[in-house]
Amino acid sequence: MDLHATRPVEGIEPGLSIMRSDPHEPAPLPPVLLLHGFGSSSARNWQDTGWVRALNEAGRAVVMIDLPAHGTSTAPEDAGAYRPSRMRADILQSLVDERVVPLTEGEPTSGVDVIGYSLGSRLAWEFGATQPDLVRRMVLGGPGTADPLASFDLEGAERLLAGGPPPADPTTADLLRMARAVPHHDLPSLLAMVSAIKVEPFDARAAVPGMPLLLVAGDQDTYAHGIDDLEQWASDARVLLLPDRNHANAITSRAFKDAAIDFLGRGRQIKLR
Repeated sequence: MDLHATRPVEGIEPGLSIMRSDPHEPAPLPPVLLLHGFGSSSARNWQDTGWVRALNEAGRAVVMIDLPAHGTSTAPEDAGAYRPSRMRADILQSLVDERVVPLTEGEPTSGVDVIGYSLGSRLAWEFGATQPDLVRRMVLGGPGTADPLASFDLEGAERLLAGGPPPADPTTADLLRMARAVPHHDLPSLLAMVSAIKVEPFDARAAVPGMPLLLVAGDQDTYAHGIDDLEQWASDARVLLLPDRNHANAITSRAFKDAAIDFLGRGRQIKLR
């Protein structure tokens, strides 16, 4: 695995950082863009769990982006930098900087495949819907129709950070727990992202991606409520449920990795449900 950091993005948000990992024996397929979840990072979601290694061993080049205030990216003072539409614009600029070109007939390495998890899946769903000429296939982990960040108890979280009691809302408490589990996170900036997402809540039906989709979730993942609706709304989607997995540990599943690599590679039939 050849893992190295690239320059900061030279587009809309210069503090957004990306990393690339190229395989020793490249397959004639597009690079894979990895988008992590809220309160996580590329390192935590994709490197530490073995995804980068598995994709490289399958011959896939990997591009990882740390979202604003996550991982090695900066925490912008501009609140607009945290809006989903702005993050998607930064993702697009990142791919341009990485010389990803639109899908072209007869050029098997053109375009990009996408794997997103949690918030990364939400961004990927919208990105695929708005960039059909760039995105070839997508794998979305832990997706659902609800938007837990849009319904996040922001005032309760701010009281907790000020020394008050934990929020009464269990989803807010769970998201805060995940965010605080990562050392050195800028929690006020993460709450600024929550505030921005409340301005642009997820509406899966507003724009539906048309490329092939694999929707993956643990069968105990409460955040993936509505995954069957996503499957029905998309024109070419299938669902894979991981036995005895939840939102926190589905990302580590070897079955998840194998299914994603297979789906994004040769497209062989895989056992679902």
